[in-house]
Amino acid sequence: MKNGKFGFGIIGCGGIAGAHINAIKATPEAELVAVCDIIEDKGRKFGMDHGGVTNFYKNYLDLVKDPAVDIVCICTPSGLHGDGVIAAAQAGKAILCEKPLDISRDRMSEMIDAVDKAKVKMGCVFQLRTYANTIKVRNAIAKGILGKMTLADAYLKDYRSRAYYASADWRGTWALDGGGCLMNQGVHGVDQLLWMTGADVDRVFARADHLVRDIEVEDTCVANLQFTNGAFGAIVATTSCNPGETRRWEIHGDNGSICLTGQNITRWATAPIGSDEMAKNIEFTKEASEDGITHDPMALSMQGHTFLVNDLIQAIKEDREPYVNGHSARKAVDLILSIYESARTGKDVKVPHY
Repeated sequence: MKNGKFGFGIIGCGGIAGAHINAIKATPEAELVAVCDIIEDKGRKFGMDHGGVTNFYKNYLDLVKDPAVDIVCICTPSGLHGDGVIAAAQAGKAILCEKPLDISRDRMSEMIDAVDKAKVKMGCVFQLRTYANTIKVRNAIAKGILGKMTLADAYLKDYRSRAYYASADWRGTWALDGGGCLMNQGVHGVDQLLWMTGADVDRVFARADHLVRDIEVEDTCVANLQFTNGAFGAIVATTSCNPGETRRWEIHGDNGSICLTGQNITRWATAPIGSDEMAKNIEFTKEASEDGITHDPMALSMQGHTFLVNDLIQAIKEDREPYVNGHSARKAVDLILSIYESARTGKDVKVPHY
């Protein structure tokens, strides 16, 4: 820490690193001090373009040793997250890890163990949790406004072009992407469903395949869910529908329904708790900041990343858990891995919880 600012180092200077650097720039107590990428020209240019940063490393093991670095942003392909997180933790650095936490259950456990053993802070990027309406829905459900939960669904219809998958050789691969429309794009929506309901999934039955794109992983998936509280649910995900579809979440209970379209509440119908009255809908003003249209993978609002960068800094200063910690962030991945197992085996699969 220098001049009242925490020094950030970014490992991986690809597309998502731009979201991190913009969040760092927007945070008064943060500054970029080092970058790392296996492609030297790209990494050096990224550093110079963002504040004239000259501390460049080709090996992430060297970046985490830099004394100017207090916090490491992990922006590498998903299957490499574990390497960066564990190295940073062992070097005593705090960490902000992009989604998904990793693509392997064993690796996620190793990452969390390394962070706990080193007694450092690790925040994870699930920025949809920071949006006002997501928080509003979560708080209402936690208060029991819907009564007994009966159904909870997520409709995650995105678009990714052939050019997107051709833009990097790791995209659409099991080894480094870890999956397709669920693990890469849909993991945000899966996490939001779990976080808003506050419920764990007990069992899944799913079908998934690459129906349109010539990739290893799935571009279309449908999963039936049974939650531990007895409710049912569904996840419908794709990256092969027409551009412009809006993500939607529907949560229903015996006392009402809430629907979120993009980040706008489009239905909030509840009856007084304990009554037999018909649920009445309340109209909400549309949120202007986030419309939920996700055909452009780089069209990201900076609100969430900025919130999470600042929150990690405050977690360090206050010695508390970050807003999204590793134990919480792994839940969506554990569910997605069970969905993949069900699709692969054709069997109903029990979801493990750690």
